[in-house]
Parts: sequence; C-alpha cells; structure tokens
Amino acid sequence: MFSLVLLAPLVYAVNVTHYAPRSTNINNLTYVVNGTTDAPGIFNSSTTPDSEYGTYNWCNMPHVRVNEYVTPSSNYTLEYVEVIQRHHKRTPYASNTFFKEDVAWSCNGSGPAYYAQSTTGPAVSEIQWQASSNPTNPWTDSVGPGFVGSTCQFPQITTEGLFDSYIHGADLREVYASRLGLTSELCTSPAQIRVTNNVITSQVAGGLVKGLFPDTTDAEVLIERSGIDSLEPSLSCTNAIKPGTGDEGAGDGGVWKGHLAAAQSLYDKLDSVSGIASNDTASWHVSFDHYYDNLSAKQCHAKSLPCSLNETDICVTQDEANEVYRLGNWEYSYMYRDSLNSTKYSTLTYGAWLLEFKDHLETAMSISNGTKYFHNVAHDGSMSALLGFLQVSEMVWPGMGSEIVFELYSDADGAYFLRVLWGGQPMETSTPMGTLNMIAAETLIDYIEETVGSGEELYTACMS
Repeated sequence: MFSLVLLAPLVYAVNVTHYAPRSTNINNLTYVVNGTTDAPGIFNSSTTPDSEYGTYNWCNMPHVRVNEYVTPSSNYTLEYVEVIQRHHKRTPYASNTFFKEDVAWSCNGSGPAYYAQSTTGPAVSEIQWQASSNPTNPWTDSVGPGFVGSTCQFPQITTEGLFDSYIHGADLREVYASRLGLTSELCTSPAQIRVTNNVITSQVAGGLVKGLFPDTTDAEVLIERSGIDSLEPSLSCTNAIKPGTGDEGAGDGGVWKGHLAAAQSLYDKLDSVSGIASNDTASWHVSFDHYYDNLSAKQCHAKSLPCSLNETDICVTQDEANEVYRLGNWEYSYMYRDSLNSTKYSTLTYGAWLLEFKDHLETAMSISNGTKYFHNVAHDGSMSALLGFLQVSEMVWPGMGSEIVFELYSDADGAYFLRVLWGGQPMETSTPMGTLNMIAAETLIDYIEETVGSGEELYTACMS
C-alpha cells in the first residue's frame, strides 16, 4: 500500500503534501521574460510533423495514437480506460476579444446545433445557430463589439476544431477498440461519454464520437447539472483560493505581482493595439489569460496578428506574441505547481471528480462486464487541476485537445496496475509515485484517499 514519504512536508487539510516541480525554462521567469524570443511550442497549426510528435502544440496537443503507442508486456490484460481531455480549438471567448478587431472571423455553415428530441415525441428539425447582429439595435456597439459582423458565437468550436476532434476520436479507436471490444456504435459498446455544461464540450463530443464510434448517428452523453458539475468544475468551494489572486497567504512573496511588473512594457504595447486600456477594466492586467487566448486563437486558425485600428504601423509582432505564450505557460506552472498552495487548490477544486474516478476504478476492478471505456470532454481548468493534483513534474498550460489517459491492467495473479499517459507517454510526477508506468493500482487509489479524503471530508475542507 502506498504511503506518503515527507521530504520537506507542507501539509494542509484534507491531507495535501506539496512536491515541487522540476526547474525548467517554463517556470524560470528570467528566461521567460529575457532569455529567448521563441514560442514554447507550436502555436500556428494543428499539425505536428511525425518526427516531432510529442512536442507541445497549443493548437492540437499530442494524444494517444498508434504510431507512438507502446503496448505493455503480454503478461498484462487491459481491463479499463478512462480519458479526460480538453476541448479542441475554438474562437476566443467574447471576454477575450479586443474592443475592436481588425480581422474577420466567419462561422458560416458551422454554427452550434440547439434542439430537443424525444424517443416518444414527434420527429423534429435540427436547429443550427448562426450568429448575427443588426446596426439598428442601439446596443449593438455599446460593449466591445469585437469581431464586427461575425457569424460566430464566442466561443464555439470551429470547423477546424471539429476536424481535430474527429481525428482524435479515430486515433483513440485505432488503439483501444480491439483491446477493449468496442463496437462501431456507441450505444452497443461498453463505453460512456461525459461532457460539461459548457456547450463547446458537446460540440467536440460530436466529432469525437464519430471518430471513436463511426456508425453512431445519435449519441447520449452524461452531464451533471450546473452548479455541481465536478468535471467542469463548477463546485462551490470557499477555501479553494487560486494562487496568483494575491490572497493565497504565506509563500507567495509577491511573485505574481513581480511577473506582471516585469512584463509592463509588453502590456503597454498590447494595450495600444487592443484598445482595452481606454475601454475596459484592469481585469486584463491580472494575468495574460485574455491576450493569450486572443492571439493564440487567431494564430491557430492562420489569422494575422492584430494591428491597432487607431494608429498606423502599430502591430503585435511575433516575438511579442511568443512572450505572451511564454508568460501564459509560466502562469499556469505557478498556479498549479510552483506555488506552495497549488496542490491544495487543485485538490479542493478537483477532489469531487477524483472521487468519482476512484469509484470507476474500483468498479472496474470488481466487475468483469461493466464499462470498459469512459471519456470525459472538459476544459483547461479541469486538466490543470488534475495535473496539479497528480503533481506532474513539468507543468504547462494544457492546450487544445490535451489528454490524460488512465489505463487499468490486470495480470494472471489477479493484481491490478495503472499506466497514466500524458501527451501519449507515461506521466512523470514529482511525488514518491514517480513515473506512472504500470504502478500498482492501489498506489494511486491510496494517494487519492489520503489526499482528498472522503466526500464528507472534502466538502468540509471546502466550506469550513
């Protein structure tokens, strides 16, 4: 049975022990600001050359596929697989658009579908949303119009993101269908799909399911109601204070404010292009989230970097965009791994999902004919909290389509083992568990139990 060995203990309720990540260029602020002009990966294409597969690709992260997949020894039998992934690429969120945008963004013919159907009711027409605006409405331009005249929802999964979703599903099918006995239809397979309350995860599921189960026409997916959705997550937890908010207590030492101050000249340039400084609030200056999302969404869809609409020859350069991407990855490393409070935050934020996942594992270890494959379509906050809880050795901002796969194996003696794949390869952690490659299943189960505690303990730790 696994028990935590404390080297330099830092313990919170429930029972959180923080193990620092390794030092890399991702979490070295001096390098991030002054050390290079490069991007920390690929930001302009969903395609990664086969020879470079595994490279960080924000537009379409590496995932399990047959080319790189390593099958364990024949002494092991694959019993159950659970996947959790971030949605694929999309438009930016409306809150991340500039006050006025200098590029067009059209979603003609690819709007999200919204309609209800019933097996006992009448046949219905499929309804697709097509965004529109009308200049006669005096409120049309009152709050940051962003992409003027666009036919997109902000956000929505783009046509290119749907294609990535389909390929992702097809790649997973090629690896797991024969190993788990998955049929070509979801409804006849020992499989379940789960999405969050945010509709972009259902949009991704449409492409994913078609790739995974190619003969499926209508699919039922699981969803927890808004407010208690552990996958998103959207749970109320008073004590889950995100590092970087300035309220996380001892140990921060002004690190977060320091990185913002170090990037002030970059903010000045970005603000001169976006128009945010004179039309919005200081919320754009508490992190690089807004600029990161705006610039990366454009570049992933082969759109040009923005220029100012008010002044000529003032444009965001590629070097400046790359610095935004480096700073964004530094921020996620700090929030979910480097801050002394990051593991506590991840545990409180994602503990409920981890308890559900533990139940899935234990059920698969006790029932031979149950669900064999479970797929969760989630968000970057979901992936980050899970990576933070597992204490991955090198943290990045989980890009589009990023994926963690839990593979449960048995041997001839009835023992169970786990392999956890991050980007298609065994995950390296900073914990005593080390690399999660065919470890005893009880090791991870014990880690969840000792860190998260029971459901009652988790709820008390959140709300007390």
